[in-house]
Amino acid sequence: MTKLDETLTMLKDLTDAKGIPGNEREVREVMKKYITPFADEITTDGLGGLIAKKVGKDGGPKVMVAGHLDEVGFMITQIDEKGFLRFQTVGGWWSQVMLAQRVTIVTAKGEITGIIGSKPPHILSPEARKKPVDIKEMFIDIGASSREEAQEWGVRPGDMAVPYFEFTVMNNDKMLLAKAWDNRIGCAIAIDVLKQLKGAEHPNVVYGVGTVQEEVGLRGARTAAQTIEPDIGFAVDVGIAGDTPGISEKDALGKMGKGPQIILYDASMVSHKGLRDFVTGVADELNIPYQFDAISGGGTDAGSIHLSVKGVPSLAITIATRYIHSHAAMLHRDDFENTVKLITEVIKRLDKDTVNSITFD
Repeated sequence: MTKLDETLTMLKDLTDAKGIPGNEREVREVMKKYITPFADEITTDGLGGLIAKKVGKDGGPKVMVAGHLDEVGFMITQIDEKGFLRFQTVGGWWSQVMLAQRVTIVTAKGEITGIIGSKPPHILSPEARKKPVDIKEMFIDIGASSREEAQEWGVRPGDMAVPYFEFTVMNNDKMLLAKAWDNRIGCAIAIDVLKQLKGAEHPNVVYGVGTVQEEVGLRGARTAAQTIEPDIGFAVDVGIAGDTPGISEKDALGKMGKGPQIILYDASMVSHKGLRDFVTGVADELNIPYQFDAISGGGTDAGSIHLSVKGVPSLAITIATRYIHSHAAMLHRDDFENTVKLITEVIKRLDKDTVNSITFD
């Protein structure tokens, strides 16, 4: 196994942590541990979003850099008489990536291993075998023999279940495989931006934020932004990697290792032209690679941030990632590092006059 350096250890700790929407405490504690050394003040909003404040210049523009703490997962809704668990997906899932996958159920008495099951294909009709199994026909098997036994083990409706997967550095050690890159990589970017600003001069007040409940409608970004009242907003998240077999450039433009993705348009926001042009101008000046993308469906926390208070010029910056919303996703370390570098350099240039010129561009 590859020896993990400081950055990889942080990424492993973030992705190993378990936290579906509405149940982000464990992830918040990990992010808090890593961001606290670089922050002047740590607070939370009323829904549990983490807000780390770093003052460069008192009274300067407020710049929000937000990743979301939550991952897609499952909530236990009932235990049947034989001890099988019924569940609700929390966040978007494609049924074809779920069956026979291992999950961890987090109970008040500890963690329990389960596997997602369904009726076996051997007893289905030939026509039924050709169709994907509907999610509502699936269940989680924890090896219990009865409802009472499952309850004795601590399982209760409302408990979360998350994908089980071990953080892995691939043979190409730039390629990193883990659960929950969506969006622990955004949390890691927020942490490392504050780390890069430690001891550096910047003309503003920066907020590194871990928002909650993004996967169920960008909810925590709204409460965090209302708390901060930012002048500029960045959402950092995963994007679509269009570099696997069968995907053409008309489907997705993003390629792993080619730099952060500047999102022009998604279903939650038309990106702010002035901010977009400023960010790409800084990237051009410093020869930081980047790529554009537009996504007709889905959105990021920028969708809520830009609508907060009186309106906030906002931009989504994403990292091309393969296999999101499944048990394991893959991204490229260079994209992470270039995104941190780009946002850090942009922040160093965001003084009051620049923000005013961006706002009305």
